[in-house]
Amino acid sequence: MVTILGISGSPRKSATEYCVKEALKAAEEIKGVSTEFIALRGKRINGCIHCDRCLREEKLYCPAHDDDMKELYDYFVKADGYIIGSPVYQMVMSSQLQAFLNRLRPLWPYIKDGYLFSKVGGAIAVGGTRHGGEETTLLAINNFYNCFGIIPVSGGPWAYNGAAVWSQDRREEGAREDLVGMETVRVIGRRVAQVATWIKYGKERADAEGIPVNIRSVGD
Repeated sequence: MVTILGISGSPRKSATEYCVKEALKAAEEIKGVSTEFIALRGKRINGCIHCDRCLREEKLYCPAHDDDMKELYDYFVKADGYIIGSPVYQMVMSSQLQAFLNRLRPLWPYIKDGYLFSKVGGAIAVGGTRHGGEETTLLAINNFYNCFGIIPVSGGPWAYNGAAVWSQDRREEGAREDLVGMETVRVIGRRVAQVATWIKYGKERADAEGIPVNIRSVGD
């Protein structure tokens, strides 16, 4: 079974959460795919202070903060693919999503050992203005994937960098009315599921034939 994790980085239950869930529905159209969903709204996630206690103490979670982040690490590690969505705030992702991604620093051993290199990710940005920073927000999410060695997935001609939705500042109702934007959401959902499936089963075949599947990154 392939698992796709959807993450809504909005502090509200509104357009972004709706879009991520629609992408997950599209992902479930691919045979053998299951989905999980996390909403960051209402969760207490402090910012990373770069104390590096997680690395020194060899913890796969943050020992510096006692907050809601601790329960989220396992979801991220176990998933085969990700669909991360954010509202557009000043042409970048929300502070809630930025804090969540920054707090994944304890997963550095997985990055170094190449464990995350076979995982894929798709991006969704929801903006109140049609040309109000959706592309730069998608770029920020894809930059995160690149930093962790996760493979960013394109939607092709429909969604080069990810799914961009114009909500007209009318929350879920506005997002629903952006028919082109919502089609990019579904394209990204299906593509993430497809590529994650190909990689997972291809990886199993490669492993059976003795072909290295986890290639170490820096620090060898």
